[in-house]
Amino acid sequence: MTVGEVLAAAHSLPFRPVRYALEDRPFVVVAPHPDDESLACGGLIADACRQGVRGKVVIVSDGAGSHPNSRAYPPHRLTALREGEARQAGAELGLNPEDMLFLRLPDRFVPCEGEDAERAIGVIADCVRQTGAGSLFVSWRHDPHCDHEASYRIAREVQCRVGKLRLLEYVVWGHTLPPSTDVDPIRNGFRISIDHEAMEKKRRAIAAHRSQTTRLIDDDPGGFLFSQIDFANFDRPYEFFFESDA
Repeated sequence: MTVGEVLAAAHSLPFRPVRYALEDRPFVVVAPHPDDESLACGGLIADACRQGVRGKVVIVSDGAGSHPNSRAYPPHRLTALREGEARQAGAELGLNPEDMLFLRLPDRFVPCEGEDAERAIGVIADCVRQTGAGSLFVSWRHDPHCDHEASYRIAREVQCRVGKLRLLEYVVWGHTLPPSTDVDPIRNGFRISIDHEAMEKKRRAIAAHRSQTTRLIDDDPGGFLFSQIDFANFDRPYEFFFESDA
């Protein structure tokens, strides 16, 4: 299949109520960077929390690569800023502080093998086991960003080690791929509807990532802003997820 075909099919996936989609069990969202959880899963998290379904978010990278040339926000300060933004976003969605985990792997250099990758796999696997999660959400295997690809491979290894765990993929950077790009076909998936209340929570969560949505950091012209991607892809009244084969 091509990217165009996959994304067209995604917008026609069947709708499932959140409790049914999550099998009424806890879930874990793996976000390559602080903000991916709000962009692609904000509606899911908000609706699940509202209905009393327990969720955890694991932020893989430290986020310090978004403005690498800023003097006002060197890596340690930018990491602290982005973690604070993620915590505020999580609170907007209904998460408790203890529901946010930060692995602090290097932004733009998240490994998919080696000691640090093994640590990440272990932390996420422990999180899944301790919560009794039945679903693990992660960035799409074809998202054209090295950290997203590494996060997918880490999550895939967690699924292999834990067993009886559904792996669900969400699209972020995949929206920027040329439609003719060949990718793996999707065999299963679903959409969840986002009502007005959940959408407002999602929008507030996205806005909480001020370093990515505003000129808060103004001394790095090459720094990342959400304006570099089509925000309309994340402001729909639904979110879609692809289910990986076990």
